[in-house]
Amino acid sequence: MSGEIEARLLKLGLALPPAPNPVANYVPYVLAGDLLFISGQLAKASDGTLATGCLGAGVTVEAGQAAARLCALNILAQAKAALGSLDRIGQVVKLTGFVSSTPEFADHPKVVNGASDLMVEILGEKGRHTRAAVGVASLPAGSAVEVDAVMRVDRA
Repeated sequence: MSGEIEARLLKLGLALPPAPNPVANYVPYVLAGDLLFISGQLAKASDGTLATGCLGAGVTVEAGQAAARLCALNILAQAKAALGSLDRIGQVVKLTGFVSSTPEFADHPKVVNGASDLMVEILGEKGRHTRAAVGVASLPAGSAVEVDAVMRVDRA
């Protein structure tokens, strides 16, 4: 690892997983001008395990937040694959969090805070972003959470 952001990851005891490969007919990211669009990332740990389940039906808010953190780490892994260095991230513009949940569950924002808090913890002010947190009936592979991102990129 190299760079200021990656040094911060190490200091926090975090490691980026390998950037996940797409599982269908899409690309993991698209760089359009100075915007980087990152496809939805599941709650997949570096050992390949997936945080699964449904919030409001056995999965706690805290477990959902941990799943959202995994999504955020995968977003950063995709950003590194796209940009070569996390230091090129100028600003996280927007995160959209999808939470697998029961109809009665209403704490989607608290769950997606797992991703939002991690972005700010790692990127500082550059990690502050707009956001949506949405409840859904199910997610691919039974993932508890999925998060996508739009980032502004600084020139190399």
